Amino acid sequence: MTKKKIKHIYTVSKLTREIKFLLEDAYPFIWITGEISNFVVPASGHAYFTLKDNKSVIPSVLFKNQKNSLKFSPESGMKIFGLARLSLYEPRGSYQLIFEHMEPEGAGSIQIAFEQLKTKLSQKGFFDEKFKKTIPFLPAKICVITSGTGAAVKDIIQISQRRFPNCNLDILPVKVQGDYASGEICEALQLAQNQSIPDVIILARGGGSLEDLQAFNSEQVAKAIFKCTIPVITGIGHETDYTIADFVADLRAPTPSAAAELAVPDKQHLLDKLNKLNDRLNTSLNLKLQIAKEKTLALALRLKTPELIIYNHRFLLEDYQFRLSNRIKHIFESNQKKYNWLNKSLCSNRPVRKIDSYKQNLEHLIRQLTDQFQNSLHQNQTDLKQASARLEALNPHQVLKRGYSISRTIPGKKLIKNAEDVHTQDRIEVILSNGRLITKVEQTHG
Repeated sequence: MTKKKIKHIYTVSKLTREIKFLLEDAYPFIWITGEISNFVVPASGHAYFTLKDNKSVIPSVLFKNQKNSLKFSPESGMKIFGLARLSLYEPRGSYQLIFEHMEPEGAGSIQIAFEQLKTKLSQKGFFDEKFKKTIPFLPAKICVITSGTGAAVKDIIQISQRRFPNCNLDILPVKVQGDYASGEICEALQLAQNQSIPDVIILARGGGSLEDLQAFNSEQVAKAIFKCTIPVITGIGHETDYTIADFVADLRAPTPSAAAELAVPDKQHLLDKLNKLNDRLNTSLNLKLQIAKEKTLALALRLKTPELIIYNHRFLLEDYQFRLSNRIKHIFESNQKKYNWLNKSLCSNRPVRKIDSYKQNLEHLIRQLTDQFQNSLHQNQTDLKQASARLEALNPHQVLKRGYSISRTIPGKKLIKNAEDVHTQDRIEVILSNGRLITKVEQTHG
């Protein structure tokens, strides 16, 4: 296949930029949980780590300003959940999470209770899209359930009157925090269905801590919203605040003001649109929007702001710095080990150490030789004494001293042991202890 037949060929950089645009557009902000691993903070003050579970890992970064605003110090092995946006680092073609906020998992009983109730209601189908009711395009009557003295009700009234001056608002004041807030919210929802019967209900309150929003995280309020026959829009807290009521509601707005904008259309805009619309306009408008979108996308891919260039080079520089630091550390540790090994080898092979070793060995051998010589001499002396004693005991002179004598024939000097060895008149020699006798045999007795 030739290049002429191929409609479009991507370069690596262009494909990477388009993927980056799609990722960042599809996942601007997400809540994510996982375990921190390989947590490092270089000289820049930014934190780099990987977020993992038992199957996958994602490179992540927490910039210095966001890190300094945390109430805890993240570290490797810690399980966290947080708000992040997905981005792609073009030089390596790898995606990463850029965290705006994070909390340690299981930070408190309120958060745990929130997650447990969320899981429980989700399993029961409270959050399923099939149960969500359609918000009416132009409601004739809107019921607002919120604090009667808070800023939320003022914002809703102001925005509603600005967007649609003759909009009919029915305000049901309730407590939005405290022990009785959940009960009052449920009663107001029931009252709106039985008596007020509006086209849509706005359940709202201003921002606050997780503890302040507890009334909207109760199972009682969740069930009341789920059973409500009238569409419910929630506008609770700030943009990053999510409550159980938001998940159950038919539509969630990030703030009370945004809830009013979602419930009440802009009257002037509708009038202008009605004056301009016709049968041909729909087709033409859709075509122009499509062309404009493609053109905007093409320009956005081609446009590279100085901030983005600096941002990418900063990541590249910090990556090189991190790799260089690790390389220097590795070389230093390797040389240190080599030096220790050579130093140890040199010390063990020094001539003085060998001479000392040989000298100690020689002294040991001299001591062994001396001990063996002394033992051998002593043993030989003992053996000599024993042999001399045995020899002395067998000496014939010693026997003669005890009164015995030795008789021999003359001539021949044959020892006479029996009487039959001589005859009468034979001359014999008798050897005494002191001297000798020459005798003649007179008579023998056998």
